[in-house]
Amino acid sequence: MFDPARFPFDPSTPYQPQPHENGTPADLTQLLDAHRVDRVVIVNPTSGYGYDVRCLVDALAKLGPRARGITRVPLTTDRRRLRALLAHRIVGIRLDLLAEPTDVAAGGVLATLIRRVADEDMLLDIQCEGDQLVALAPLLHRIPVRMIIDHLGRPNPERGLRQPGFEALLALSATGRAVVKLSGAIRCSREASPHADLDEYVAALRTHYGPQRLTWGSDWPFLRSAARVDYGPLLAQLGRWFPGTAERRRILVETPVMWFNFVSR
Repeated sequence: MFDPARFPFDPSTPYQPQPHENGTPADLTQLLDAHRVDRVVIVNPTSGYGYDVRCLVDALAKLGPRARGITRVPLTTDRRRLRALLAHRIVGIRLDLLAEPTDVAAGGVLATLIRRVADEDMLLDIQCEGDQLVALAPLLHRIPVRMIIDHLGRPNPERGLRQPGFEALLALSATGRAVVKLSGAIRCSREASPHADLDEYVAALRTHYGPQRLTWGSDWPFLRSAARVDYGPLLAQLGRWFPGTAERRRILVETPVMWFNFVSR
């Protein structure tokens, strides 16, 4: 959510979204209804808001039970704060290694936060790219936290399937606690839509995770995109990768209902 008219941006954040990149609860509701989407997960952004959750909390209140939230927090966040976030249907904490590279050995602070997230049965939502996941992976194997890895792990298509970061992502499937988000193709693809240079990566994720531990995300409202992106073609992209109706239902309905603590219908 980007609603600077009601919730001004934090000037200390690394990027201030432009007017055409803003998205209010009303905008999102219109989009979801137009595409007949019942549920949504809103990720509080690094850009614009950083650790400020007011816009996210407001959006979750307006969208009601159809919405869940993910937010960033300082590494020193305690259990009381996590429980307060849960009360607003914020079900996960985002670790953004792109915006805020973190030393996983820095005083055990990150490990402590991950343990707290696991103890509260919240999700750890990870944004990383290249080989950033390699250093973090031992913690993720050791601490029994449920996790979501954004944007296919953002592999570099020029480096092939054997690049260490993507191999670390595939290895996390053995934990049974990881889900990969099929989103953000424009963030790592070197080609225009339909981003065929990512096909082999999606195929590898399908083999290791299966539809039961893959989910989908649009990345709306497409912050800092080099070209125009529309919601509908992204759904069509998923259909190209997973042409089977049962597989798509698992990715679009069954997995997110379970993983983001929605009530099934």
